Amino acid sequence: MIMKVEVEVVSRELIRPSSPTPDHLHRYQLSFLDQISPPVFSPLVIFYSSSEADTNFDIADISNRLKKSLSDVLVQFYPLAGRANDNMFIDCNDKGIPFLETRVKCQLSDVIQNPVPSELNKLVPFQLDEVADLALGVQLSVFDCGGVAIGACISHKIADALSFFMFIKTWAATARKHHYHRTDDHTVMSPQFVSATLFPPRNISGFNPRVGITKENIVTKRFVFDASKIDSLKSKYGVNDNDHEHEQSLESYQRPPSRVEALSAFIWSRYVAATKVGSEAPERVYAIVHAVNLRTRFDPPLPECSFGNLYRIAVTVPRLDTGEECYGLVRQVREQVSHIDKDYVKKLQEGSEHLSFIRKSSENFYKGEMVTLSFTSLCRFPLYEADFGWGKPTWVGSPALTFNNLVVFIDTKSGGGIEAYINMKEGDLAKIESDKEFISFVSSE
Repeated sequence: MIMKVEVEVVSRELIRPSSPTPDHLHRYQLSFLDQISPPVFSPLVIFYSSSEADTNFDIADISNRLKKSLSDVLVQFYPLAGRANDNMFIDCNDKGIPFLETRVKCQLSDVIQNPVPSELNKLVPFQLDEVADLALGVQLSVFDCGGVAIGACISHKIADALSFFMFIKTWAATARKHHYHRTDDHTVMSPQFVSATLFPPRNISGFNPRVGITKENIVTKRFVFDASKIDSLKSKYGVNDNDHEHEQSLESYQRPPSRVEALSAFIWSRYVAATKVGSEAPERVYAIVHAVNLRTRFDPPLPECSFGNLYRIAVTVPRLDTGEECYGLVRQVREQVSHIDKDYVKKLQEGSEHLSFIRKSSENFYKGEMVTLSFTSLCRFPLYEADFGWGKPTWVGSPALTFNNLVVFIDTKSGGGIEAYINMKEGDLAKIESDKEFISFVSSE
């Protein structure tokens, strides 16, 4: 039986920057990549259990500390406290961000022992597909047991995942600094707002950034794959085929699949196997899509603290005639990802060619000619380092998203496993769950 979470809002306020944004910074220009990013909120919920060692939660102190540190960190991240104007710029007017405090009528353990992603949506401050002019919102949820959760939503129109986590990391470090009265915390990073300089805004008429956003018949389920199962998949999807028709370095061929490469190949192949049977449209093309961080693709690379939407996607249309196990899938994906290089970045900065490509892609999506399964990995992000002054997280979770055919990977807290959140049409997800091979690799926790 699904655990229903009851949440009561007890306070709501706006948190403004602790010092005003200078006049010359009042207009934050969105970049071309911001403009074409989906108008949704990216959410995260971070749980802290009061039953863990060395924790003694004073809820009033936690609330005040969060608000004070948030006010201070918004001075650095000033666009987040502003208001969006159409799809062109942020008016950095210091109007502030919504901060909700809620009471949750259950134990924290009730939520995290068998997490239901759709119930986690009650622990964030916004409906994810209702982006208006706000860039950020925070919700502090207090459980009956005294444990707490920090739910945050950031607009994808202004930030990608790396920018979001940089903000969380900086906010946590600022809160720690207040708590321990430190002045030497070197984990505080200042964001560099360079995206509109690198990718000037363009006229994107004819392109709909809402492609793929839907809540209709979409369900989200979380599947845990432990390290031993992922190791088996890494062996199974080793880059061991002999098709060298595409020139690549020997190192690229010999490098074993990463955890993310192997698990995404497995989930994609089981998705195709489960949904292609009896398909009414056999001419459909199946594609695997990976989000790729552009910062490391520049020459020279951009610093990690570069803020904005600095990612693109690698689209692979695998050949389905390479055998049931799809041994060549990882190599084919690597080949597409390798095309996102410094030359790709230069073309992207020119803009027009890429805009034509994404317009065509969105047309194919709407016609149903291309079936995509998209993967975004939050693995190796230091999510479990988010210590605001009362210890590290007990668990970090993702609410249900408003995209069809999107898989999000998050590291397990320990042990090298991966939690996969699969957002998909209910019927398709049911087919995958009845796939014996898929289920054989899922951990029972």
